[in-house]
Amino acid sequence: MPESQLPQWAMLLPTINAALNATATVLLLLGFTFIKMGRIGVHRNIMLTAFVVSGVFLASYLTYHWALHHYTGTHGKPFDGQGTWRTIYITVLISHVILAMGVAVLAPCTIYLGLSGRFVQHRRLARVTFPIWLYVSITGVVIYWMLYHF
Repeated sequence: MPESQLPQWAMLLPTINAALNATATVLLLLGFTFIKMGRIGVHRNIMLTAFVVSGVFLASYLTYHWALHHYTGTHGKPFDGQGTWRTIYITVLISHVILAMGVAVLAPCTIYLGLSGRFVQHRRLARVTFPIWLYVSITGVVIYWMLYHF
């Protein structure tokens, strides 16, 4: 892999991206906990923070892939594992990517409904959005671990 051709700032982005995904995971779990406790204001602030963190992740992820292509001509880091591990990696990656596209639509819609006071609709959509967003955040860290530390 010609990653050695990347500038130092770009080589740091995968680790930063994993940290942002881990942070989003913790924030989502905290937001869930606080809404169950009836702490609506704290829930709102934490969920908005999770959304911002996820947005920063997306910008950083796109920047990394731009840099990877610009400096190396490649589009992604290949997974080095074989056999069953490769099947697991591909399965997690595909589900992660597809569901992440859903989160890009579901999260803003869910937030909009909550901020506009449409709590019945917000709650109904959040029951779908939350587990998908949580899965995407967790699997983002898993994918990073499999690519860089497995």
